[in-house]
Amino acid sequence: MTAKALDRTDLKILDVLQQDARITNQALGERVALSPSACLARVRALEAKGLIRGYHAHVAVDRIRSATVVLAQVTFKQHALEEFTEFDRRILAMPEVVEASRISGAHDYLLRVIVNDVHHWKDIARLLLGGDYGVEKIVSQFLMDEVKPFSGYPLVATSTDKRGE
Repeated sequence: MTAKALDRTDLKILDVLQQDARITNQALGERVALSPSACLARVRALEAKGLIRGYHAHVAVDRIRSATVVLAQVTFKQHALEEFTEFDRRILAMPEVVEASRISGAHDYLLRVIVNDVHHWKDIARLLLGGDYGVEKIVSQFLMDEVKPFSGYPLVATSTDKRGE
């Protein structure tokens, strides 16, 4: 579905929900100028179309347990679909891998991994390198500080000439 299939009200609903998924239907309706019943119908339709994939709390995991976030760039020896598929299967089963994307460029995957410490990361890296997945190398960076944590996507394309002003 493209943005053209969505009207301004749908986009506003999505934008508000990205910022506050706990907003009441009543308050959401007020923010987007709809009655509560019309607003709920719109939200349900957006969910049914797969435009709202879920609702999540942004948990401060570092305040709950020892947590080190590793951003790992994974490179394969060869680009064989079977190896990618097997690697996908393996990382989907690893609770430490909290985000994974297949990317273009010098690396094949970008992983976000949460571990207890550097020793825990070394064990995971060895497992991935030693598995029969075709992984050639892993470049690791440790997250020091989230300057701008993810808070939602811009839903309307912006002009590039106005950035940074």
